[in-house]
Amino acid sequence: MVTVSDTQVTWLTQEAYGRLKQELDELIANRPVLAEKINTSREEGDLKENGGYHAAREEQGQKEARIRHLQELLRNAKVGEAPRNDGLAEPGKVLTIRYEGDDEDEKFLLATREEGAEGELEVYSPESPLGKALLGAKEGETRSYELPNGSTQKVTLIKAVPYSG
Repeated sequence: MVTVSDTQVTWLTQEAYGRLKQELDELIANRPVLAEKINTSREEGDLKENGGYHAAREEQGQKEARIRHLQELLRNAKVGEAPRNDGLAEPGKVLTIRYEGDDEDEKFLLATREEGAEGELEVYSPESPLGKALLGAKEGETRSYELPNGSTQKVTLIKAVPYSG
């Protein structure tokens, strides 16, 4: 039986994969600590007026959501396969672009937030309107996308090089 997932494959450097795996391991290791905190708070009495209990439950919910997110991300990650230096806009590349009517170039990493979390570069997701518009573009190519206010923005890909974070 073959199942097809619409989950996005994420390209990660070995360093980013290791950092995210370590975060996941720490979150999982801290589950008993959080459960103990909830139990201790629960024993303090009336749950309706127990701020510590509700804060601990909220924290647990956030941590569990992060664990699920990291597990999914790491399960679908392609590690260490740097994209080719072929001038195409694709995840894992630093894109230099110029907006129509603008004199200055802008540089950003086309990747997930996790991949670029440590850098000084802006990170745009391939799923963002700008990311979708540029995906697959060749250097020198102009593409357009819709802005939140409904107007159309043209953008030219100046350069696309593999990210070396």
